[in-house]
Amino acid sequence: MNTLTAETTSIIPEIPKRGMPVTIITGFLGSGKTTLLNQILKNKHDLKVAVLVNEFGDINIDSQLLVSVDQDMLELSNGCICCTINDGLVDAVYRVLEREERIDYLVIETTGVADPLPIILTFLGTELRDLTNLDSILTVVDAEAFEPTHFESEVALKQLTYADIILLNKTDLATAEKIQALEDYIQTVKDSARILHTKYGEVALPLILGVGLTSKDDYTTDDAEAPHEHNHEHHSQDHDHHEHHHLHEHHSHHLDNDGFVAVSFQSDRPFDIHKFENFLTEQMPQNVFRAKGILWFSDSELRHIFQLSGPRYNLHADEWHTLPKNQLVFIGRKLETQQIYTQLNNCLI
Repeated sequence: MNTLTAETTSIIPEIPKRGMPVTIITGFLGSGKTTLLNQILKNKHDLKVAVLVNEFGDINIDSQLLVSVDQDMLELSNGCICCTINDGLVDAVYRVLEREERIDYLVIETTGVADPLPIILTFLGTELRDLTNLDSILTVVDAEAFEPTHFESEVALKQLTYADIILLNKTDLATAEKIQALEDYIQTVKDSARILHTKYGEVALPLILGVGLTSKDDYTTDDAEAPHEHNHEHHSQDHDHHEHHHLHEHHSHHLDNDGFVAVSFQSDRPFDIHKFENFLTEQMPQNVFRAKGILWFSDSELRHIFQLSGPRYNLHADEWHTLPKNQLVFIGRKLETQQIYTQLNNCLI
């Protein structure tokens, strides 16, 4: 894959990366966004990729799970990207644009409960429109777990609606019939989207970077309507694209409707692995849809990366690069924070 050379301009010399391509990665809770991001960073060859990640919760787990890429990763402040986008995202993009070293791509990973529209409009409805090139919106879908009524989430539908590319991930876990049914459904939501099948987020980079699939004209109408395939009414018709706080209020409203909350837990004491396993299998609330964390068990010297998506969970062990501690985030609806705290504390040694 040829290295892209960022454009330069004599008009704004302090912005050396004018025209830098931007890819937005979105997708519902547990679809595999961070796994895809790791695949991009591992296989970027001689490309320089800047990454912005953000999470729904007080503990930034995803940034700790990304491969080490030296200067290639920047990170927004903690908190849901929908809440920090209006100030934090623009500032972070400027920090990328103003860096002296070559950067070929900017990749942004949203949270699993983020409506992509405010992020898209930040690039197409602000001064960033003239400084960057929004290349594509890429939505990752869990081929096994996704259903048209996906957790009754409006956000999950919007993530499909705004996608230029849809990655049907985890196809090894889904039947051929399920995959076909999912493709048929996607066609009713966004028939122009390019659909790719993946396992573990493995995809050839030329298929997702430098593809030029986002049409700026789809997002320039005054009423903030979605792309032409958008088949349900959007509620931001009275909002000005250039008023950041209006986008913020609109997006927070959707999160409130979806009802997702995050419960974060940290401890400098280790877990008893048997007690923690009992919590997972017998005690954890059923309305937890997604959980992830870095775990410290009393009988192991290794760091354990914990991922839970729907009914599936797994643990992967590697070396500690920091002092051991437990860090966990649970995302779901109507979660009883104190109950989860009590249950987890009971698992500690």
